[in-house]
Amino acid sequence: MTDLAPDTLALDPVALAQALIRRPSVTPADEGAMDVLQRQLEALGFSCRRMRFGEIENLYARRGTARPNLCFAGHTDVVPVGDTAAWTQGPFEAEIQDGVLYGRGAVDMKSAIAAFVAAVSYLPRDLPGSLSFLITGDEEGVAEDGTVKVVQALAAEGEVIDHCIVGEPTSASLLGDMVKIGRRGSINAWIAVDGHQGHVAYPHRAANPIPVLVDILSRLQSRMLDDGYIGFQPSNLEVTTVDVGNTATNVIPASAKARINIRFNPAHQGKDLAAWIEHECREAAEGFSGRVEALCKVSGEAFLTEPGAFTDVIVAAVGDATGRVPELSTTGGTSDARFIRAICPVVEFGLVGATMHAIDERVPVQEIRDLAEIYKALIQRYFAAFAV
Repeated sequence: MTDLAPDTLALDPVALAQALIRRPSVTPADEGAMDVLQRQLEALGFSCRRMRFGEIENLYARRGTARPNLCFAGHTDVVPVGDTAAWTQGPFEAEIQDGVLYGRGAVDMKSAIAAFVAAVSYLPRDLPGSLSFLITGDEEGVAEDGTVKVVQALAAEGEVIDHCIVGEPTSASLLGDMVKIGRRGSINAWIAVDGHQGHVAYPHRAANPIPVLVDILSRLQSRMLDDGYIGFQPSNLEVTTVDVGNTATNVIPASAKARINIRFNPAHQGKDLAAWIEHECREAAEGFSGRVEALCKVSGEAFLTEPGAFTDVIVAAVGDATGRVPELSTTGGTSDARFIRAICPVVEFGLVGATMHAIDERVPVQEIRDLAEIYKALIQRYFAAFAV
């Protein structure tokens, strides 16, 4: 596979997006995507550092040593393509048809990475501060060897990032109509109830796990977690699976399992929700001769970047390029911003997300170029506002 030379890509975000899409980097594979990006950044004067954890390729690149350090964060990994035959264009061919770029990662989020690189190339190198890129190959997967470990390593080394933009596809209907300034947290819980199998006609010889599991789920669902938090929608608990695996009509099963997910706002912390789930499981297990176990995993805490000087820069940059005033929102799922918020204020802004993860993921090429212009204005306004 041949990639265009850096000098032909530096000013063209669409060409760079195509080069990245043509690398089939389905998590955890990289397939050379980081190499494509590193070449472009080095051509622009960035010092690039590859940070591999497990089988995941990560990249931290910086140009300049002075503060403030404005970082762009993103991911080169993508989700699986699904039924390849259902795609109008090949998912990794990066074809343009009628002014629209098709391909896995076109929206989420290789085009945003390309747009920010292009934006940097439009500006002089002697900016009054530093620019950096924090790019991972583990955002769409379990996210254990990606941004979270890079952030930890950089913090341990004393590297300072003052503010960060994550290029997730945050726009809802039109480019620039929404900026994400926070996200709800997420906790998963796996609940297992082990009883004793037996004949339905002789229940005293068995221990049926199903009523216990039903009681646990009822306890959990009966609690109103909250009625919202300033800037956030109410927290919600969803039962995502219930499994017994009993094919017989006359057998009390030996075990029953369920999984739940809670998306929570800043009214809660993950550890407190985990303690509550475990408490309800213990309560429901009182008098039960079997075993009840709850395994809880917090995949991210809720966070909010308060509106202020940083968000004003982004709103103004969007207005410069589009004339729109974006909504400052906390809706949606989780992103790697949940890890970056530990070291600096972070917001998310990128393309319209309507086709992300879908068959025929696609974006109009003009929107990629428009996004590069927004990022350019953002960088200029940022240093004007924050450089000493």
